[in-house]
Amino acid sequence: MREKVEKALEEIRPYLQADGGDIELLDVDDKEGVVKVRLVGACAGCPMSAMTLRNGVEQALKRSVPELKQLEAVM
Repeated sequence: MREKVEKALEEIRPYLQADGGDIELLDVDDKEGVVKVRLVGACAGCPMSAMTLRNGVEQALKRSVPELKQLEAVM
């Protein structure tokens, strides 16, 4: 599952980088279907970061990695 998540994040990353941010993959729990990420750069302090995670990153990951059950942001 980790490889699928990494590949999906590589497709999302240019959109975040265009706004001065990025995303780090911290952990993948295959058993529970939980992925932990951290937004960095401009995305870390952005008031829209929660919406970016839910409506952008999480939805894109779930399309590419159907076994993903939950995306968690770590500060």
